[in-house]
Amino acid sequence: MAVQRNAFENPALLIVDMQNDFVRQDAPLQVPDAVGTIAAHQALIAAFRKHGRPVIFTKFLSTKTPSLGWLWSPECEPHTKCCWPGHRRHYPDLDTALDCTAVIDELRPDDGDLIIEKYGYGAFHGTNLNDSLRDMGVGSLAVTGTVTQICVEETARQAFHHRFPTTVVADAVSSFDPELHAATLRNFAMKFGWVQSSAEVIAALG
Repeated sequence: MAVQRNAFENPALLIVDMQNDFVRQDAPLQVPDAVGTIAAHQALIAAFRKHGRPVIFTKFLSTKTPSLGWLWSPECEPHTKCCWPGHRRHYPDLDTALDCTAVIDELRPDDGDLIIEKYGYGAFHGTNLNDSLRDMGVGSLAVTGTVTQICVEETARQAFHHRFPTTVVADAVSSFDPELHAATLRNFAMKFGWVQSSAEVIAALG
């Protein structure tokens, strides 16, 4: 099924948390399937840039003092420092140390790309994302990234409540739990927005 026209007016690509500490080998919160979405991400980024449409990245940051996030992700505590701003970690797949919060090199943001730093799951909560999208004249969103049932879903649902028609790109989202991944996509398509492939989204750009 093609993307509905009213779901894709003045779109922006919103890439959720494709960071070293989620994607790279042996990362504290590694999502193994995230690597498999890189090609789809690259195709989407290229297409959105070709059509002059915004590409936006989010970065999940951990607090450095105890928070509810530590309760559910103890990897964020000081013994591991997952997603701590300024912390560098060695990743064996690249055999180098990198900023653990940075977007992976394969999807490196361009100068001028909007980067939303967030301390929670959803990219709208406590950030300037909504105002920035309005200022850029964005009318709809294509959402990608990781983790499907956590930060991707929370961000996409928040987009619905901020009145942005939203499409989750099925082959550009990833999870560590296939059942939750599938259930999230099914539920989102039922009541919140659209679920389409990267090829369908790229075709809708014209």
